[in-house]
Amino acid sequence: MKHYPLLIDGAWVEGASGQTMTSENPATGASWATFACAAPEDVERAISAARRALSDPAWRDLTQTQRGKLLYRLAELVEENARHIGEIETTDSGKLLAETASQTGYVGDYYRYYAGLADKIEGAVLPIDKPDMHVFTQRAPIGVVAAIVPWNAQMFLTATKLGPALAAGCTVVLKASEMAPAPMLEFARLIEAAGFPPGVVSVITGDAENCAIPLTRHPDVDRIAFTGGPETARHVVRNSAENFAVTSLELGGKSPIVVFEDADLDGAANGLIAGNFGASGQSCVAGSRGIVHRSVLETVAAKIEERMAGVVIGDPLEPGTQIGPLCTAAQVARIEDTLAKAQAQGARIRFGGAPLDRPGNYMAPTLVECAGPETETLKVEMFGPVMSLLPFDTEEEAIALANASVFGLGSGVFTENLARAHRVSARIKAGICWVNTYRAVSPIAPFGGLNQSGYGREAGIEAVLDYTRTKTVWINTSDKPMSNPFVMR
Repeated sequence: MKHYPLLIDGAWVEGASGQTMTSENPATGASWATFACAAPEDVERAISAARRALSDPAWRDLTQTQRGKLLYRLAELVEENARHIGEIETTDSGKLLAETASQTGYVGDYYRYYAGLADKIEGAVLPIDKPDMHVFTQRAPIGVVAAIVPWNAQMFLTATKLGPALAAGCTVVLKASEMAPAPMLEFARLIEAAGFPPGVVSVITGDAENCAIPLTRHPDVDRIAFTGGPETARHVVRNSAENFAVTSLELGGKSPIVVFEDADLDGAANGLIAGNFGASGQSCVAGSRGIVHRSVLETVAAKIEERMAGVVIGDPLEPGTQIGPLCTAAQVARIEDTLAKAQAQGARIRFGGAPLDRPGNYMAPTLVECAGPETETLKVEMFGPVMSLLPFDTEEEAIALANASVFGLGSGVFTENLARAHRVSARIKAGICWVNTYRAVSPIAPFGGLNQSGYGREAGIEAVLDYTRTKTVWINTSDKPMSNPFVMR
């Protein structure tokens, strides 16, 4: 089997404890690769290297333009290797090759975007209210960044952290999920090839006790950028109390998609399918709460059923496959349990509803008609291909149902009424709202949520500033001695 060591301080090394884990191909259930696991000593080495690299002239003395050129080179390498990394990610996680390869290729635009911003990070001269003072601000790198990325959109979620951090001049310890980490470790080779100095980026993986906890509570970590689940995020926040690291959290969701009676119903059905069955439902912005006007619910459901009857489920490496396996068997079991609870509450399974009888972690795409807003499938993030439909009668009711969640990451609105689109998108409590489309992303557009979907934003211009600290410099331009030292001026 293929074996992946860790990248620490520019060297490929095994973990200090000798611990390894095995990755299974979700499409077959067969083991295909092993990877080294970081021990606390390895985390210490990675953070020490990152701290040293901050003051190493090889990184510290690069101009902002030179940092940008390194990111441009990384963008080129990512695009050149998109197919290869996509194949690795598909084998390791079960995501469709059509998506992993194209998403990896598009990620090059994220690195290119932040490469262009690297020398646009500016300070300002302040019109200070005191004579004989020249006062200006500078943006300095925030320091060592712990970037923690899950398995489900690894290249995208890495780029939204690594791109702005490196553009700002930070150093990064990147922790890949212990589930399906192989593509991150393949990507680490590109960081080397792009010419980043040793220690600027280390890539590690391992379990919570030996890797994640020592990383997030380490006193030399200045910023934590975390994507994952709310329960893990609570531990991250507690750990950050040890180092007061600036923290951003991009967590889960139960995103609503509201379909009004005046919507283009074919477009709405496609939006619901994209939001629920795209990436086999393994997306933090999955639009898994379909809130549909009562007068068109049956029509929308029928269109979805018709399209799902012809969907191609199979090997994620095959170009024609539309839905592949889930990453872990635990996800399948969680979906089965949640569906059973929903049915006990009166929900009706209109389509699918059971694992497929074949090797691997395959779950049939499932359509649930809910009995009410308390139905279990409307509350639990299952991370699989399950769509729940719930009717509404008025605009106010639709907004209330959309906001009836502890999450607030994505949302969607389908309507041909422009005024309604503005009204409803403004009132839905979510960090992102797509109107007459769904699941679109761009390096230019901020991405993030609120409530239990986390805080902070990734992508966009402001994200790079989140990896800097402002320093204010006061220069006394008078020839006279400083005045009374016992009085604040």
